[in-house]
Amino acid sequence: MPVDLHDDDDGSERGQGHNRRFDDFDCPTCSANNPYDDLFGDGDEVLCYYCGQGFRAQVDNDGRLRLREA
Repeated sequence: MPVDLHDDDDGSERGQGHNRRFDDFDCPTCSANNPYDDLFGDGDEVLCYYCGQGFRAQVDNDGRLRLREA
């Protein structure tokens, strides 16, 4: 089941497409912000530190992040 990311950035890095890396995300399940020390990108799995839900990151050609429940 696809879930759209709550994308908070200003779009300055979107030119990187699939290669774009992220340092945080807002959980689509509980809305908590999750900072990550290690950058993550397309195909990586991330875990919400608050509710415990796991997601697989998908980055489109425009560099926008989508999270799918793992």
